[in-house]
Amino acid sequence: MVIFSVYVVNKAGGLIYQYDNYVPRTEVEKTFSYPLDLVLKHHDEKVVVSFGQRDGIRVGHAVLSINGVDVIGKSTADGKDILEYLKDASNYPVSIRFGRARLSSNEKLMLASMFHSLFAIGSQLSPEVGSSGIEMLETDVFKLHCFQTLTGQCELFDQNLKSALEVTEKASNFGAGS
Repeated sequence: MVIFSVYVVNKAGGLIYQYDNYVPRTEVEKTFSYPLDLVLKHHDEKVVVSFGQRDGIRVGHAVLSINGVDVIGKSTADGKDILEYLKDASNYPVSIRFGRARLSSNEKLMLASMFHSLFAIGSQLSPEVGSSGIEMLETDVFKLHCFQTLTGQCELFDQNLKSALEVTEKASNFGAGS
């Protein structure tokens, strides 16, 4: 089993830690003639496919490069808006590379918070009292596992710390007031 990423979310739904394991992006490059038979739109500072799937290009894929030059957000390397560039028939034929863009930090925070909300809803909607909520969400491409850590261990931590301090005080030459 490959682990693509790890998210640690606190009890309130805030993202504490996130790690992305290297995931090779599925990329598709295709040369198009005018007019473009895919519907593209601006979404979260990217240009993504919103309608029309073909040749491995899927809804949600982002435009990664045009004519071999990487795009920067919603613009070409020379600062032109991608959608405006693709509306101009004189720019065709055009080679466009599509794929899954990396998530921004804001998107990671949003997704972690959303998943926590779904987990909480699942816990409360369960007919069983004390349900653990979502344990696994399975799609045709991946499985999302939700592991819960033990909570309420602060007292145990405090007790162990107090014991360690008492042992240290007894073993040292100095008393508690020194």
